[in-house]
Amino acid sequence: MTEEIVKSALSKVTYPGFTKDIVTFGFVKEIKIDGSDVNVVVDITSSAPEVAHQITVEATEELQRAGAANIVINIQAPKMPRESSSKGKNIAPQVKNFIMVSSGKGGVGKSTTSVNLAVALAMQGKKVGLLDADIYGPNIPRMLGIDGIKPEVVGNKVLPIKAYGLEVMSMGSLMEEGQSLIWRGAMIMKAIEQFLRDILWSDLDCLVIDMPPGTGDAQLTLAQSVPVTVGVTVTTPQMVSLDDSRRSLDMFKKLNIPIAGVVENMSGFIAPDTGVEYDIFGKGTSEAMATQFDTTILAEIPIEPAIRTGGDEGKPVTYCLPTSETAKRYMKAAEALWATIEKINAEGGVDNQAIQPNTPPGVSACSTAAAPAPKATSGESCGTGCGCH
Repeated sequence: MTEEIVKSALSKVTYPGFTKDIVTFGFVKEIKIDGSDVNVVVDITSSAPEVAHQITVEATEELQRAGAANIVINIQAPKMPRESSSKGKNIAPQVKNFIMVSSGKGGVGKSTTSVNLAVALAMQGKKVGLLDADIYGPNIPRMLGIDGIKPEVVGNKVLPIKAYGLEVMSMGSLMEEGQSLIWRGAMIMKAIEQFLRDILWSDLDCLVIDMPPGTGDAQLTLAQSVPVTVGVTVTTPQMVSLDDSRRSLDMFKKLNIPIAGVVENMSGFIAPDTGVEYDIFGKGTSEAMATQFDTTILAEIPIEPAIRTGGDEGKPVTYCLPTSETAKRYMKAAEALWATIEKINAEGGVDNQAIQPNTPPGVSACSTAAAPAPKATSGESCGTGCGCH
């Protein structure tokens, strides 16, 4: 019995919920061989007991086929995720934690960040959903290789699509390719609520929500519909992006959403031929902004060709190229993000009661949570975009 034989046998053990094996993922940390006796240490990212059990059973069977006699599989796993202690209105109570991924402007890589953070959390053993709430620009189906796939309808509910260990739903999966949506604010608000209430999400550790750019109806509706555990702001190093990102962070403050951190995209360029990193768009300029809002930089994600090709081809870099620098940074960001969520829940969770509409019966709850709505004359809209007339 040799280490090569052991690794060959273990490479046939697929990590539950994925298509890659435990050797490819790098979960096999130690192999000890004494004659035909084999002792293996497997460091997995899932806290679910059934995952550890399945790996133990399958690894033992494969090693027995390879000729091992006495086999010991030591599984090292993280603690079970802490239950959410959040309070207030929650129209999707089967979801323990909600992660709002936002940006002050478009084109900064928000959807790419949402996809790779969700994949990284799933690879670390969490049960993760990914909601593409960017109604006007639903790109996530393409980024996950599920464009053209329509979800299954069960009664008057919709089953999320499965991809890369995630439960996924997007407006792009419900409408025809290339179709435009010309919707007013009230329709956007209704769509956000239906994505939460009418999708058959299973019991999830977290739901990553890719929001539209800006600070409008969609963000307010989400915060009023569910207690958002944390917010993540995505930016690029340029000042024109940072200006808008400050508005996104300020929105989190006003909506009582704890800020988990900032992801700085296009932060340096890694040359594919040499591996040398160049600061062509700047790097680290988000640090002062993060300090201003008492938060941290979750990750500085460089420009790597693999990110672009992965997004276009439906192959997230974190899953398909786990040894790349970008994938490593997303994995570290996901670990830091989850540590923040655990800390928030340990300290009592979040509460969205303070931002709920507070209006008398028969009066429209308009889209201005903090300020009273302008008075409308008969037959006219109140002017806030709530769709009350």
